[in-house]
Amino acid sequence: MRYYETMRLKDGRSCVLRSGTEEDGQELLDIFVLTHSQTDFLLSYPDEISMTAEQEARYLKGREESDDGIEILAFVDGRIAGSAGIGPVSGSEKRRHRAEFGISLDKDFWGLGIGRALTAACIECAKEAGYAQLELEVVAENSRAIALYESFGFTEYGRNPRGFRSRYSGWQEEVLMRLELI
Repeated sequence: MRYYETMRLKDGRSCVLRSGTEEDGQELLDIFVLTHSQTDFLLSYPDEISMTAEQEARYLKGREESDDGIEILAFVDGRIAGSAGIGPVSGSEKRRHRAEFGISLDKDFWGLGIGRALTAACIECAKEAGYAQLELEVVAENSRAIALYESFGFTEYGRNPRGFRSRYSGWQEEVLMRLELI
């Protein structure tokens, strides 16, 4: 899938949202490692990321050529500020109507509207791909993210009280959310 949009941030700067390409592999890997060091709300720690730049490039190429998945990158001042993507939960007939959503954003760019724009873009792409439902998992303490998702109509459908085990704070409750697209 492909996507391209230019937007104005709350601080007046311009931001380009576009589908990632093979050439973005190293920079996306770098920002992925950075964002995973900035918050305890993401799925992994930087030292657990074993993907190489070449693997990231292949992943992005695959997403660009895909009909049912995409990775959208947000560029501010010529560098990646964050990314978000969708992909199928499963290829099986019974589950192919469901897509997963994930997002991460460099802390230097929080509060500027990039997270909202990336979320909206992914919802648009999920609809275009024909998904009936978009799903995500979020740490219960991440109230800013939950408020963002709820503003788009995501609703909670369950909780896992021991969904994550943080190195720093122990158990983190995981909230399961979904958005009906059709």
